[in-house]
Amino acid sequence: MHVVLAGGGTAGHIEPALALADALRRQDPAVGITALGTERGLETRLVPERGYELGLIPAVPLPRRPTPELITVPGRLRGTIKAAEQILERTQADCVVGFGGYVALPGYLAAKRLGVPIIVHEANARPGLANKIGSRYAAAVAVSTPDSKLRGARYIGIPLRRTIAVLDRARVRPEARAAFGLDPNLPTLLVSGGSQGARRLNEVVQQVAPVLQRSGIQILHVVGPKNELPRVDNMPGMPPYLPVPYVDRMDLAYAAADMMLCRAGAMTVAELSAVGLPAAYVPLPIGNGEQRLNAQPVVNAGGGLLVDDAQLTPEWVQGNVLPVLADPHRLFEMSRAAAEFGRRDADDLLVGMVYEAIAARHQA
Repeated sequence: MHVVLAGGGTAGHIEPALALADALRRQDPAVGITALGTERGLETRLVPERGYELGLIPAVPLPRRPTPELITVPGRLRGTIKAAEQILERTQADCVVGFGGYVALPGYLAAKRLGVPIIVHEANARPGLANKIGSRYAAAVAVSTPDSKLRGARYIGIPLRRTIAVLDRARVRPEARAAFGLDPNLPTLLVSGGSQGARRLNEVVQQVAPVLQRSGIQILHVVGPKNELPRVDNMPGMPPYLPVPYVDRMDLAYAAADMMLCRAGAMTVAELSAVGLPAAYVPLPIGNGEQRLNAQPVVNAGGGLLVDDAQLTPEWVQGNVLPVLADPHRLFEMSRAAAEFGRRDADDLLVGMVYEAIAARHQA
């Protein structure tokens, strides 16, 4: 059996694809796996690092919304569809699983031409153009939110890295706090704006940090590798404020924390919900509003707070985040609500959908 994954471009597309690849290998170590990608995407580093084959095709950016530019897409796609077809033929692909992004649409169209079953996974509450088109030809469609608008979709969550999917925060917490040099017993706020950081979050947290510290809260602040670390003067006896450029073990960061202040990317929301970590979500103020839609269901379930970027101020953090961190019962209830909403088994469920699609093709 050989499965081709189409999810290049950003970590939000690549990480779920790699989580599926890992789950397929757990099920059958002999399975063949090839990931489609382009020379400009993060997949050129991430896919080989995880030990999987990468098949490169030309990049054809897609407009996020229907625009006059959309008319030119079919002509620009011809060459990249042909390249994808060649990879499917060379690998004798049994199934194509797409996660959106530049490489998904050519992967879908090549699979349709060759009669290879297609499975679509949509991580965002608002589906992208590639997955909207791919879902028309798919044997199955999986989504990360129960509010998805894709027809016939099955809600399974997002395939997660195994270190996150199996994380027991309570059991790992002592090790995690020791690893970061945090106090083992104090309420802990984790702050991160994603892999590159977020200036707005960084500025607000730096301003409000002394207030949180005086209230008995310690802070682990991932500022982003390209951002300047703030100067910190932790007074003796005060809870620590620990800014770091990046964290390569987010499972330990999640285990160390009682609450998180963060953006609302689909992967972030899925990971925090799965491990039961409540969060104050600050959706990215640009784009098509998908981050607010990503966070809204878990917030509605009681597992988080939601604030617009423009409304995020030191005063808002003091008035909304601090009371949660200072209330163990409320923290427990929010953690439980997040965990009840979260899904840890999306990778295995998606493996099952792959096997079903392949079996249906053989029976046809």
